[in-house]
Amino acid sequence: MKRRRQATLLEIRTTARQLLRKHGPTGVTVNAVAREMGMSGPAVYRYYVSHDALVEAIITDFYQELTSTMLAARDACSPERPGRRLLMTCRAMRAWAIDHPSEFSWMFASPVMSAVKPDEESPRQQAGQQFESVFLDQLADVWKQAPYPVPAFDDLSPSIQIQMTEYSARTRTALPPEALHLFLSSWIKLYGLLCMEILRQLDFAYSDLEPVFEETLYELCTMHNLTYEPPAK
Repeated sequence: MKRRRQATLLEIRTTARQLLRKHGPTGVTVNAVAREMGMSGPAVYRYYVSHDALVEAIITDFYQELTSTMLAARDACSPERPGRRLLMTCRAMRAWAIDHPSEFSWMFASPVMSAVKPDEESPRQQAGQQFESVFLDQLADVWKQAPYPVPAFDDLSPSIQIQMTEYSARTRTALPPEALHLFLSSWIKLYGLLCMEILRQLDFAYSDLEPVFEETLYELCTMHNLTYEPPAK
């Protein structure tokens, strides 16, 4: 019975994902999923109590899939080559986003507003934190092996000092607050460029953003004293 229920839960999420790709977020409704599966709306609600609950489960799947893809790319490289591991992780993230623009947009570019206050223990929150840790843990390892130049803590604005101290406590990372600020600055550049690419916000100037993405990776490596290696041709 439990196995059958798990299979139905997966089929519901798979159907919702297909609707997302065909019709965008507005096409993912409980009734639309039910019609595609030959079920009634009330029957679907026996598996997901609300539309929000369904969305949370779908986005959790996306986070887990993307995180697994990135970790596989990282682990294909030797730990003795931290620069290569980070580069392969970033390139795997971009490749997944390009192959899954609807999923990426729903996860990041157009956050779904839930009526329920975010629960730090929810599967979606935990999956998001695992995604975050893919980069954070790698740079923390680099820092422990060979600290790279960072701004002096006292040179940061008081507001950033407070925010980074709080963020450091929440993440329990080995990175000091000033190194965390550098990490987030790097992430903002990388993620911001990727969002603009997936949302086609730079089509007016670029038909190929891979070289621009690689320039950003080069800057990231330089900031963290890592060796940049261009992608294999």
